[in-house]
Amino acid sequence: MKDFKIKSSLLVGALVMMLCYNLLCLKELYEGISAQTRELVEQSLRDADLDEVLNRATKYPEINPDIAYQGKSMSQSRSIRGDTLHVTIVDGNDSVMATRTTPLAPGTNYSDIMVNEIGYGAHQTIDPVYKLRIADMDSLFRLSLRRKGINLEVASVLSVDSDNKLVAGDARLRSAAGLDSITVCYNLLSGESYVAYFSPPDKYIFDRMKGIVLSTAAIILLIAMAFMYLFHTVSRLRTIEEMKDDFVSNMTHELKTPIAIAYSANDALLNYDTGNDPSKRENYLKIANRQLKRLGELVENILSMSMERRKTMKLKPETIRLGPFTEEIAAAQRMRGGKQIEIEVEADGDVCVEADRTHLTNVLNNLIDNAIKYSGESVRIVVGLDSNGISVSDNGIGIPQKSLPYIFNKFYRVPHGNRQDVRGYGIGLYYVKSILDKMGWSIDVKSKTGEGSVFTIKFGKNG
Repeated sequence: MKDFKIKSSLLVGALVMMLCYNLLCLKELYEGISAQTRELVEQSLRDADLDEVLNRATKYPEINPDIAYQGKSMSQSRSIRGDTLHVTIVDGNDSVMATRTTPLAPGTNYSDIMVNEIGYGAHQTIDPVYKLRIADMDSLFRLSLRRKGINLEVASVLSVDSDNKLVAGDARLRSAAGLDSITVCYNLLSGESYVAYFSPPDKYIFDRMKGIVLSTAAIILLIAMAFMYLFHTVSRLRTIEEMKDDFVSNMTHELKTPIAIAYSANDALLNYDTGNDPSKRENYLKIANRQLKRLGELVENILSMSMERRKTMKLKPETIRLGPFTEEIAAAQRMRGGKQIEIEVEADGDVCVEADRTHLTNVLNNLIDNAIKYSGESVRIVVGLDSNGISVSDNGIGIPQKSLPYIFNKFYRVPHGNRQDVRGYGIGLYYVKSILDKMGWSIDVKSKTGEGSVFTIKFGKNG
């Protein structure tokens, strides 16, 4: 068992480390998908920007009255030197209007640079002539997101100047809580930019991750259930092993009862003059024979405790006159030595019952055995018989209240501190309850520590 605990601990530790590594990988995956999603949102903003500026003149052909068109032609020259994009903007007189440099990240897609530069050039040409329509930009931005499978609760665009002052759009977005934002400059000459505000795309990210997240969660759950079942099974096996060892070590004590009675009867035959008293000799021989028979039945009952045996066990009911039947059992129990035993049988008339004689004998012997065993130097037992049932009361040490719900459980033994004279293997009352249930009867117990116990068998449909 110690070796099992060590190996189990190592295995659990390894699984926990693997789980932590898996969670770290999931975190990195989330961060990666989150970064990709921001790139998609930015790409959607640029796509919407290009669609809006190129369609503006077609959709709204009226010229912007607020800005006078100067009629100046412009051109741009671009070159990439090293990891930097160089752009020069000149007018029709070849005068330089503006220059700019843009560092390029490693792995930059040059087709994206081309598209962006087309957008810059379109804005420098169209913005002075046709007025910006921010509502169109909003619609095109959301449409571009939907085409990429990104559905967000909030997705809206503002236009700001080079000083970050609002040019167009809903100013309330700036103070809204819980929104992410992305900024894209669309006019390099004026410094104007779009700022897209959007709700965090957690649902989109989870949709991308749900396959691996759900499968990981299922694996973790299955492993946890497997380990719980394994440890439950091992703990149960360990408990059964301990109970088995306890059963074996204490079984011999329980078997002493019929052996002691048979020995006493045989001793009386050997050491007393019974030759002149044939009736007494016959009586002793019958007692010894009954106890040897009971010894065999007790061994058989121990074997019949397995579930398979108990399921297929067949009772052999017969009509039993309880008065003589119980008196015979009491007479044999009075023969036991070691303490003063008084057993009284009180029958309410000539009570008869349909029951299996062998098993009913074992049931009463178990109850009387316990009454004798769990008592002081002397014990008085009263067995009451009537048409409703059988009661066995004693003046023994009693059963603690906390133990009463468990005394019929298999292998349960009532704790008695350091007392070594009271021993058992916890199968007697379990056997009693099992047999009575099979007979359709019931049993209950009332007890108080120091005042004895009363076991009451109630006849059921067979009574």
